Amino acid sequence: MSERAELTRVTGNGNGECGADDCPNVYKTESGSFVVQGEAFSGFTPPQGEGLVEIPESVLREAFRVLGW
Repeated sequence: MSERAELTRVTGNGNGECGADDCPNVYKTESGSFVVQGEAFSGFTPPQGEGLVEIPESVLREAFRVLGW
């Protein structure tokens, strides 16, 4: 898994659910993949070594806007 120093925060810069606080967010890694931070989702158990988080639609929309998608 990527170290936090290798992540670029693309959401949560003052415009979203938590303003500039550290919740929920989308990060882009140096390799171009994404890391999503949010509340743990307990709707079902994912396979071992994987996890699920739940984030608001507004956070994904902000990430897409920042990335120009």
